[in-house]
Amino acid sequence: MSATILTAEAAKAANIEVITNGKYTQTVHDAVVALRANRRSGTASVKTKATVNGSGAKPWNQKGTGRARAGYKSSPVWSGGGVVFGPHPRSYAKKVSKQTRRLALRKALSARIMNGDVFIVPSFSVANPKTKDFIKLLTDLSPEPKTLIIGKDFDENTRLSARNVQPAVLAAAVDVNAEHLLGFKKIILTNDALAQLAERINK
Repeated sequence: MSATILTAEAAKAANIEVITNGKYTQTVHDAVVALRANRRSGTASVKTKATVNGSGAKPWNQKGTGRARAGYKSSPVWSGGGVVFGPHPRSYAKKVSKQTRRLALRKALSARIMNGDVFIVPSFSVANPKTKDFIKLLTDLSPEPKTLIIGKDFDENTRLSARNVQPAVLAAAVDVNAEHLLGFKKIILTNDALAQLAERINK
């Protein structure tokens, strides 16, 4: 099996209009920031002076001790006291429109095509669920181990053989986003995956 570089002309023939100018960079940034923000759990939490476990009694008398006035043991200025302006559970989610996500996907794919980083193959599958077979196939198709392989679907043998190869990732065309396309040195696309990406971009 051999891979050919996906050119702008070949992409256009597959119904993908490649963006050749510097426009829409901000769109890609917005989409990637939203993707990463939506993955944040937002569960970080600290205790304030109101929630620190402790007595509400004054630690010493207001006057006569020679020490500064103190009203409670959970004061943020003391070791073991509350935290001022610390994090609390919240949502970091950001919303971007479908049009923005679609345009960001098209722009990211266009940038990789213009750089010559996208290879097209008829299909991608491994007959036996063996890591060495997957590595051999990947080495024959891509000069870089950090490669994103995009297909319409992958059989069980291919998935099993790829799971121990950390630099390479299998991805379904229906799930690929702009962050995926920018996060790998090379991209391998199957013919059916290219058609599905074109359908997503042109909706």
